[in-house]
Amino acid sequence: MTKDKEALLVDGYNVIYAWPELMALEDLAHARDKLIDFVAAYGAYQHYRVLIVFDAHGVSGAVNEQHVFNDVDVVFTSEGETADSYIEKTAYHLVRQGEKVFVVTSDWAEQLIILGAGAFRISARELIRDLKQVNKLIQEKFAESALSYRRHELGNRLNGEVAKRLDDIRRGRRG
Repeated sequence: MTKDKEALLVDGYNVIYAWPELMALEDLAHARDKLIDFVAAYGAYQHYRVLIVFDAHGVSGAVNEQHVFNDVDVVFTSEGETADSYIEKTAYHLVRQGEKVFVVTSDWAEQLIILGAGAFRISARELIRDLKQVNKLIQEKFAESALSYRRHELGNRLNGEVAKRLDDIRRGRRG
């Protein structure tokens, strides 16, 4: 993680379980991938350094795994370690380094701990709402820029009188 952005720490499964569209997906791996994609776009738009933590607390033999997908750090905790504890330690560490940290979780106990550490909290529901709004803005901006860059016709850039005079010359009219 670089120092030039605010940090956004996301409890991945907490957000997935709060998001009906992701819960409707039959494959949990697919839901994780969709969440990572949404949060990557959101983080880039909001200038956050993003860390999404998925818990492997109940997975026998799981070891801590860290990956980078679409400029998002993704952590799968090791056996016996919850996403909550990983996020709490990371938030505490980053705040002590003077960074502004936002933690996304709807877990009340975790919210109290991270607030006590000096981080800010965002509920899963708030993040989902913000993700949808930013995704809509990104799509509108992309559609708008794609339309404006499609054609660069001279007639679109001339004032009305000049365009009319050039059209008259093209058609052979004297005016």
